[in-house]
Amino acid sequence: VQLVESGGGLVQPGGSLKLSCAASGISFRFCNMGWYRQTPGKQRELVASISTGGRTNYADSVKGRFTIFRVNAENTVYLQMNSLKPEDAAVYYCNANIEPTVNFWGQGTQVTVSS
Repeated sequence: VQLVESGGGLVQPGGSLKLSCAASGISFRFCNMGWYRQTPGKQRELVASISTGGRTNYADSVKGRFTIFRVNAENTVYLQMNSLKPEDAAVYYCNANIEPTVNFWGQGTQVTVSS
């Protein structure tokens, strides 16, 4: 199983980034997918998730700014991030969950928000 994230980088406050996570070696359409983030010294936190049926869930801190969506035909989940703030800076990780307890993780992609 491989989850490969891309799309991270440096962006100014107020800017946008689109993260991608391409999955292979897994039945993507049967996986709940999620984006998590982590900063040094802090626990990894859920940013957004999308179920196999397309139901989405967002952390309060990103509601209205971030959008998660999946394209099953591409085995890919995306995270569109708008109106980025310095506090959004983190390493973002892709997660694939097969209920109830099987989880796979990507290697992470760095997002830096700074002027």
